[in-house]
Order: sequence, then structure tokens, then C-alpha cells
Amino acid sequence: MTDGDAAGADGLPALCAAVAAHDFAAAEALVGAGADPDRVLPDGTTPLLRAVESGSPAVVRALLRDDARLRLPEAERARLLETARRWYEEGAQARLRRLTGEAGPAQTSWPDEQWCQVEQITLGALTVRAGHGAVLTALESAFGVPAPPAELVARAVRHPDPSHVDWAASRFALGLRTSEGARELVTALRHHPSPHRRHFAADWLGSRQFFLHADTYPHHEEDRDLLADWAETETDAAVLTVVLWALTEHAEEHPRLEAIGLRYADHPDPRVRRKVPDCLAWHERPLTAQVADVLSALTRDPDDEVRLGAACALLAEGREDGDGPRAVVRDLARDPHGPVRGGAAEVLAESGDRTADATEVLLALLDTDDPILRLVGAYGLARRDHPYTPQAYARVEELGPVYRPDHRVNAVEDWCRRQAVGAGQEKGVRSGRQTVPGGGSVPSTR
Repeated sequence: MTDGDAAGADGLPALCAAVAAHDFAAAEALVGAGADPDRVLPDGTTPLLRAVESGSPAVVRALLRDDARLRLPEAERARLLETARRWYEEGAQARLRRLTGEAGPAQTSWPDEQWCQVEQITLGALTVRAGHGAVLTALESAFGVPAPPAELVARAVRHPDPSHVDWAASRFALGLRTSEGARELVTALRHHPSPHRRHFAADWLGSRQFFLHADTYPHHEEDRDLLADWAETETDAAVLTVVLWALTEHAEEHPRLEAIGLRYADHPDPRVRRKVPDCLAWHERPLTAQVADVLSALTRDPDDEVRLGAACALLAEGREDGDGPRAVVRDLARDPHGPVRGGAAEVLAESGDRTADATEVLLALLDTDDPILRLVGAYGLARRDHPYTPQAYARVEELGPVYRPDHRVNAVEDWCRRQAVGAGQEKGVRSGRQTVPGGGSVPSTR
């Protein structure tokens, strides 16, 4: 028995405790230390089987490793697949109720799991996560028996949320199967009557652009044209928002993007209007008079996020840097209840706004209870060579340590160096010689 197989207080391997806690990092570390995910336990289960039942795809992947297809006998692979399928088809909460006999309300939460979310359900003494669709997809991939693409789509839209582990697993799995007709099946969904399936298709197309390899995926330009056509006809606001995101989340501008942005500048749904600045203001392309007027109007939109996006578009490098958009950013950054206060504060700190009002807003951020907002305020002061900069960073540390690497943390050291250079140059001028600044200490930010 290896150290990784050491037993816990209950006599079971520590790996079982990690599985029960849905702690994929601990599970991965234990397997790396030699813990056996296939060890047969007194009740006939294995840590891997328990992981499958737990509904955490991240834990299952940690225990599968890369050799599962060769490591596990066919009968065990079949048992794992059947277990995952049974939990998925019955539903995590329904199966948990049947196993526990509990009739009362379940306790639920939505923990993060490797950049995704999954519902966690507790009934009685048992807790599982409802990620069995993603677990099933992971097992099929590991065992070389992938589900039909249409089934993967069905698993995704069962939980119609792109952040859900089942949706994300299907999106990734289908991205690996474009040579098997997955692209054609997914893109055809843009005509499907279900908005959830259209949403999945748009999300899949947008996500594909981050993993493009021209030699293996020759449909990039075709996809861009498809999205532009789709943007002109989609009627569901939520789906249209994703289509516009897919069109604008790429390094290339589509020739019809500006026209599409103008088309939706007065759309009744703010989610759509939030994407309009991304359509209209593209990198350093000069703004036409019509586009500038539309963006100016959007800086007065009732939605905070629309106003911020429009102001940022007008303030972008190489474009008009007017007082109006700057004031919009300042107002959003000072609003203690605003949903985009953090984003506006970041924009203000990085901007060239050197007005007294901007400094006042940055100083006010130091009184918040949010360590990131305090750090942004201190960073903005450092960029402006404000004399209060060291005290501002001390205010950040009042809420706990700040960690490197972070360019906002390091800005205090840059500020100190600039002050040393300025003081040295002034001393050199007074003494009739040029002074070259040397070393010196800077306040610790750790």
C-alpha cells in the first residue's frame, strides 16, 4: 500500500474522503502520490465508482487518468458507464431521494468547479453534485465510446446555462469531433424552434474561435458569415446576445459588423444593447459621424453596462477623448451600488483622466470594504504620481495581504522609483551636475 492509499479515521482510503468532499485537487494529488482509484472497497465499490456517483466531473477526471481505457477491464468500464447513465437519466435529486428516503426539502448550492458551475444537493447525510451528464461524457471519451453528437447537444440543453458543467462538457466534446459531422449538426440548430438549442449553437460557434487551427478547421470564414446572417434574423434577445458575442469576440472584424451594431442600437433588451459598442467601435478604426452619435446616445442609456461600454468605445486610444465619456466613467465608478462599479474603476485608473474629480473618485475607493476596489484606487493614484500613493497602498493592506504578480501591486514600487529619480534630478540641478539614481528601498506590499 502506498502513502496515497493511507486510511482515514473511517478505515477507508483518504481518496474516498476527497471524493466525498468533491475535492478534485486533493483527489488529483492523492492519485499522483500513488492512491489506487480502482481499489475494491469492503462494500464492493471503488473510489472511481464513488466518484462517478458523486456527480463531480472534475473528481472523476482526476481518478480516470490517461490510461483508463487500458487499465480497466471491460466489465468495470461498463459498470461505470451504467452507473453514470442511471444517475443522469433519473436525475440527481430524484435518485438521492430514493436512496435516502428523505421527503423534506433538499439543501442546494452552486459551487464552482474548474471554471464551471454545478448544482450541489444534500438530503439527509448524503451530498452529490448534479454533473452526471458531464461525468458520462468524460467516461465515454476516456473509454473510446463517444455518444452521438445529437445526444451531447441534448445533455447540454438539459441545463440551459453555458456555465453548467454538462453544457461545457458537451461543447468541448463536440469541438473535438468536427470531422464527424458535429459542426454541420450544431450549425443547423440555428433554425431550431428551441431557443436553448439555438443558444448552444451560437455559444459553440463563438467558443470554437478560441481553438482554431486552420489546417484542421477550414470553416472559419464560413462560420463568420453564418453568424452575420444569423444576427440579422434572430428574434430571441438572449440568443441574439450570444450571436453578437460570437461575432465580436475575435481578432477579425466582419464587414457587416457596423451595420449590425447600428441595427440594434435601440433594441429594447439591454443585453443586446450591451453588445452594440463592441460592434461599432473596432480597434483603431476611425468612428464615422453616425457611429459617434449613436455611441454618444448610448452613454445616456438607462443600463449601466451599456453606458460604460459606449463611454469606453469613445475613449479608446486614437479616438475622441471627450469630457462627456470621462464623466460617465467617473459617475459609474463612484456609485456604491452600481453593478459595473468595479469595471468602471478599472477603466478610470488606467485612463488619462487627470481631473480633480477623477482623483476624488480614486481616493473614495480606498474607503470601500472591497480589497480589489481599494487596490484599483491605489493603482490609479500611483499612475498619477499622487503623493498619497504609499498611504493608499497601506489602506489596501488593512484588508489583508496583496499578492504578486499583479501589475497594480507593483505600481507602488514604480512610483517610488519615479520619486527617487525626480528628487535626484532636482538635487543634481541644484548642485550643477546630473545625478544618476541608484538603488534604494521601497515600501513592502507583502
